[in-house]
Amino acid sequence: MATTAPLHDMSSVSIRPVTQDDAAAICAIYNPYVASTAISFEEAPVEPTEMAQRIAKVEAAGLPWLVATTGGKPIGYAYATRWHARPAYRTSVESSVYIDQQVTRSGAGKTLYSALLGELRARGLHVVIGVVALPNEGSIAFHERFGFQKVAHFSEIGRKFGRWIDVGYWELKLEG
Repeated sequence: MATTAPLHDMSSVSIRPVTQDDAAAICAIYNPYVASTAISFEEAPVEPTEMAQRIAKVEAAGLPWLVATTGGKPIGYAYATRWHARPAYRTSVESSVYIDQQVTRSGAGKTLYSALLGELRARGLHVVIGVVALPNEGSIAFHERFGFQKVAHFSEIGRKFGRWIDVGYWELKLEG
């Protein structure tokens, strides 16, 4: 069983908006998920130039991309993208959150996701959708702690590492 060794003191986690200079650090956090898990359906590592383009696209859409740091080092990030391009979907987004695998279960993800949801509420968005590759009890519990509810289950919708993967959608209405 793997143990999680903290990189830094988690009591000093701070959240800030992403910058283009974060692209390489974000790749360092994300690419291990690509290489060794079905959490991401990407199959090849993402290069910093591609990540910088993704950051610019989210910023151009007027949506938040936040970075969690401790000791000045990025340890996680969360962002939202438009759910679909058609205008009627303009108040719905999909969220993503990734934490450095060395500091998972440290509380940094909760702090980061809380900040993202606050940003989405402040921007007047109505629904946020979390997409979870299944099985993934940790991600399900994480989303449900924030009030997300499962609204869909797609069977064998993806294929990675030679096996079929199900995907579930969890939804949170940001307005009461």
